[in-house]
Amino acid sequence: MLTPRDAQDLRAIIADAAASGRKLELRGGGTKADFGAPREAEIVSLTALSGVVDYDPAELVLTVRPGTPLAEIEALVAGEGQMLAFEPWGDAAATIGGTVAAGVAGSRRVTAGSARDHLLGLTAVSGRGEVFVAGAKVVKNVTGYDLPKLLAGSWGRLAAMTELTLKVLPAPRVTTTLVAHGLAPRAAHAAMACALGSNAEVSAAAHLKRGITLLRVAGFAPSVNARCAALPGLLRDHCSLSLLDEAAAAPLWAEAMTGHKLAGAVGWRIHLPPRHAPALVEALEPLGIDWAMDWGGGRLWVALDAAGPDVRTLAAQAGGEATLVRADAPTRGRIPAFPPRPAGIAALETRVARAFDPNGVFATTRFAGETHADQLSA
Repeated sequence: MLTPRDAQDLRAIIADAAASGRKLELRGGGTKADFGAPREAEIVSLTALSGVVDYDPAELVLTVRPGTPLAEIEALVAGEGQMLAFEPWGDAAATIGGTVAAGVAGSRRVTAGSARDHLLGLTAVSGRGEVFVAGAKVVKNVTGYDLPKLLAGSWGRLAAMTELTLKVLPAPRVTTTLVAHGLAPRAAHAAMACALGSNAEVSAAAHLKRGITLLRVAGFAPSVNARCAALPGLLRDHCSLSLLDEAAAAPLWAEAMTGHKLAGAVGWRIHLPPRHAPALVEALEPLGIDWAMDWGGGRLWVALDAAGPDVRTLAAQAGGEATLVRADAPTRGRIPAFPPRPAGIAALETRVARAFDPNGVFATTRFAGETHADQLSA
């Protein structure tokens, strides 16, 4: 494992790999090392590129190095009454660079946006071994191509980030969860859609297979109290609501936003139009699935004991995309993590990868379609 000490050390490692034809896999805390197909590549650990570069709470801007532990950043901003609005989550070893590169976002994403919406700027090293800067520390100064949005969720396939500038937001003074019990998927979706579309400003909505529907309301105490008082009336045609203690609500939200507790050797994450989520659950239930619904139905976690084409096929028929997030090595080698792209989109992705990494330094065969070098003509 290679462990660069600083950005220049990282640049030299990548430049040498580009010249020698070696493959490199960028890694933060390694919490998602089992995502994608098994592969052979030199691991470049970015854990030594750690620490806060600049934090200006008054301007709501934080600049950090990628190897900084996510928990450390969350504690830092919480100490100033602020938060990472996209509600990232991860294991204890998770880093901010890996979190952004994987596009991780929690239940609040449905109203607050994803990691890409809060990544203002970055410094990175391309597969050419060249350092580049993209974005800025204030939104109004950003011009040209919005490369931060491109690198967020890119899984380290385009460049190695050495600094990230994130927008933070004030944390709500009060957060309250309301719960409904016993709803079937269709009834739960109708209730969540009504809540999210109301003037109660519900910030998150989720539903668990065992009939638990969660609604989150956050803000200043008087506003939260008023909205919580109004919601039972707004949803009277859908369900009955009661307040849930936050200590009891936290593990339920974690279950809905991560899918980690679902029973089954094979795990899928499905993004789809929320209105189609109940029908997809019904179509998948004959397979013996465990499941959890987040984002008001826009994200569905599914787990089952055996892999097969049914989940991905049925998700596509529902207008969604199914990503394989958990399986043993042989299954991950056989079934690509991401669904196949239409030809036009695949060609565009290849050209983008070629621009950042013409020698395929980061093309480790972790994902289907990766090649040692772009085969398209110039």
